[in-house]
Amino acid sequence: MQQIRATISTEFEQVNQLIVEQLHSDVPMVENVGHYIVDAGGKRLRPMLALLCGSALGGCTAHHIKFAAIIEFIHTATLLHDDVVDISTLRRGRPTANAEFGNAPSVLVGDFLYTRAFQLMVQLQDMDILHHMADTTNTIAEGEVLQLARAGQDGTTEAQYLDVITRKTAILFAAACYGAATLSGADQAMRQSLHAFGLNLGIAFQMIDDVLDYEGDPATMGKNVGDDLTEGKTTLPLIHAMREGTGAEQALIRTAITGKSAQRIDEIITAVQRCGSLDYTRAQAGHYHDAALAQLQQLPASEWRSALERITHLSTHRDH
Repeated sequence: MQQIRATISTEFEQVNQLIVEQLHSDVPMVENVGHYIVDAGGKRLRPMLALLCGSALGGCTAHHIKFAAIIEFIHTATLLHDDVVDISTLRRGRPTANAEFGNAPSVLVGDFLYTRAFQLMVQLQDMDILHHMADTTNTIAEGEVLQLARAGQDGTTEAQYLDVITRKTAILFAAACYGAATLSGADQAMRQSLHAFGLNLGIAFQMIDDVLDYEGDPATMGKNVGDDLTEGKTTLPLIHAMREGTGAEQALIRTAITGKSAQRIDEIITAVQRCGSLDYTRAQAGHYHDAALAQLQQLPASEWRSALERITHLSTHRDH
């Protein structure tokens, strides 16, 4: 990831500086909570996609820098809200903002970040991007509500799971790429190709996240193994194990989902491994990985296209 970042190091630093500048508020709590979650790190994957797409299409402008910061603010806002809804206590290896400051400040600062993102978006003076990002954030919100509505339900299908992760995760990956192409003046065909690239990459990324929930190292991942179960989320490894498992395994998983309990996580991990559910999920992620790479062939060959290909590979071959 450091090698990839090196191809856009100047632009990446400018984005980080802009993020810090735009966190400024005369309300101290906004800055405290905002800096707490932004300074926690993270890969900055979504803004990197915007910068790499812009670079691959002729170079990043000041508008690309601003747009990359917008994408990160929207992502960070969703994390703040997610952690409150999920009652999460650990993210990126340290207490979540809601654990540190409380639920109300986390929700309200999440609102601040959303609105700050749209303030910056207006400055781009591009109605296509404004329209697309308005639709994107609305879709993300729908995905969150859909996931909440299905929490604790054991009958989630693979198609329903795919619908949720497309709305909740993949759509922002797609928007980062689409927006960068728009700012570069790319034609509609290129914009749609990069949108499809981001969407497929985001789906693959989330599927691997869901694998890691059952085989990852908490110290490396920065979150607790089995968190999805305590939130009643029926992810693809569980859906597959419910389909392929024995009656006893199905009953075990069903009870855990409906009870939102990770008490028998060791037995569930054994079940999803015995059913080949983690391998199945990785294989599905591999299909989306390949679909994402195919879309990148529309870009001219360059170090930035190579970096996008490398990101795609790393997203499906990681341990956190």
